[in-house]
Amino acid sequence: MIDKSLTNHSSGIAYSKINQREHLRLFCFPYAGAGVSIFRNWSNCLPQVIKVCPVELPGRGTRSKENLFTRLLPLVDCMAKEIRPYLDMPFAFFGHSLGALICFELTRFLRRENFVSPIHLFVSGRIAPQFPDSDPPIHQLPESEFIRELHHFNGTPDSVLRNFELMKLMLPVIRADFAICETYSYAIEDPLNCPISTFGGLQDSLATRDKIVAWREQTRKRFILRMFPGDHFFLKSSQEPLLQAILQDLMEYL
Repeated sequence: MIDKSLTNHSSGIAYSKINQREHLRLFCFPYAGAGVSIFRNWSNCLPQVIKVCPVELPGRGTRSKENLFTRLLPLVDCMAKEIRPYLDMPFAFFGHSLGALICFELTRFLRRENFVSPIHLFVSGRIAPQFPDSDPPIHQLPESEFIRELHHFNGTPDSVLRNFELMKLMLPVIRADFAICETYSYAIEDPLNCPISTFGGLQDSLATRDKIVAWREQTRKRFILRMFPGDHFFLKSSQEPLLQAILQDLMEYL
């Protein structure tokens, strides 16, 4: 049975089947260039009391005909409007890399609007927002140079990077997402009133432990740091322990 009042694929919130056991919603935001498919197995690995709600960003997947965002704050404003109908029960945010930045700024936006806030914030594979990006921007590079830079991130298989037709489809999305990250400007605000759990990869050269632990400054509540084996995309290689850690931190709310 479908609850049509809570089903809105055009908004990108993947929420359909009614679950009477549901007590908490976990909204999941993807990394640059990715869609909701990276969270497709999460519902099978978490108890039914936690409803996994992947968020499809404009310009990809079911929203491929929509305009892409290249700046964070307009995207956050859009996300806030779309997600509000789903915030009628306790909820948490998870985001990896770009997704971590989105859910952090979305939490701050909801606070500025005096709207309900997440009970817990999970940020993964992202340096603390107060650190400026030390790497030179790449989102405006010519196509061949941009693709060459993407090889260094190890997030897109070489077979995909060498597929001309597929990359023609993917490049605008990846460029737009990199533009969001590379033009982001942190503004000082009060720390959040929800706990923050941070996750990092032990072999991640992009988000190192010393810059992840600085997320501690962004909350007045409990702060947790966990490091997992793997590079920047440890959420794939270490998915099981990552989900167990999320479940452990959410148990107090269930």
